[in-house]
Amino acid sequence: MNRLTTSWGTFTLIRHPEDPRDPLRAWDAADAYLLGHLADTGTDLSGTVAVLGDRWGALTTALHAAAPGALVQISDSYLGRRATRDNLARAGAGPDAARLLTTQDPPPERIDVLIVRVPKSLALLEDQLHRLAPAVHEGTVVVGTGMVKEIHTSTLRLFERILGPTRTSLAVKKARLIHTTPDPAADPGPNPWPYRYALPADVPEPALAGRTVTNHAGVFCADRLDIGTRFLLGHLPRGLGRARVADLGCGNGVVGLAVALAEPGAELVFTDESYQAVASAEENFRAHAGAEREAEFLVGDGLADLAPGSLDLVLNNPPFHSHQATTDRTARRMFADARRALRPGGELRVVGNRHLGYHVALRRIFGNSELVASDPKFVVLRAVKR
Repeated sequence: MNRLTTSWGTFTLIRHPEDPRDPLRAWDAADAYLLGHLADTGTDLSGTVAVLGDRWGALTTALHAAAPGALVQISDSYLGRRATRDNLARAGAGPDAARLLTTQDPPPERIDVLIVRVPKSLALLEDQLHRLAPAVHEGTVVVGTGMVKEIHTSTLRLFERILGPTRTSLAVKKARLIHTTPDPAADPGPNPWPYRYALPADVPEPALAGRTVTNHAGVFCADRLDIGTRFLLGHLPRGLGRARVADLGCGNGVVGLAVALAEPGAELVFTDESYQAVASAEENFRAHAGAEREAEFLVGDGLADLAPGSLDLVLNNPPFHSHQATTDRTARRMFADARRALRPGGELRVVGNRHLGYHVALRRIFGNSELVASDPKFVVLRAVKR
């Protein structure tokens, strides 16, 4: 059941997109533990309450009924923000119940209660704590939460180094809380994000060799070229002419950039549900594709914003995790989305770990699947819209 009971009411919560077949909940024990702690301790929520990393809006939705002051959510996820809006509406909250900011937006100038749902990416946590630290004052209540397997010594060190002395709670239902006492005299040093590195000389697309790429915190494999992406770069289609090409789930946009450099006539679309990813992709494209070259950069739900039949080629390295859960649901949605957006005869080209069996999903959705290349770890597959 996706019903979360709190001291401020019971809320029916959904993930986005809503799918009755999805077995994953929109909240977990870590969310419930934190909300219970705030209620039990009578935490003053009358000031500015900032919620960082709320996955599907469970924390924001529950707190809208408890926080009479300004409630702000800060998220890197387009899907998470959509779920938050839907969940607030289900709870009867008006459109001004909470300010929904992205990780690329300027943060609040003052924060009185900072709630942190620990993200999977330690880099994203580091970047966001650096960005929020100037708004935290001596009286700010800082409480983090996560499942035990998500909170490590390195996590606690980040809170302590950037904000102040930090301790953890006992575990309850495999969840734990993080308590930090802000220290105005703390000197966390400079924010190391975004991170930049030079692509290796032996990258399979020669036009990319040695180019410096920018990676905002939280982008997958932000400190080096992902080995799956490397394999796909060696097996990109050629002779695309004026094809319209989408880099779906673009990350830092290296795959789409490779196409742009090798195919001067191609029209590129970069899309991801991560604001950090699309910001990285745009910076890399602007830096290397030339000032006169144009492209589209979309933060959204896959290719939903594109018209049916508007693409000639979709390139995709799909994720197989949703936060800590292993699932191929996202990949299957991406494949179906690609089929809708492709013109007849258009192609989806995918890289994935061999064991994921993407060929089965492609045959179900497209009616065909062809092996382009393989090595002991990865396969590159193509499917054509008939």
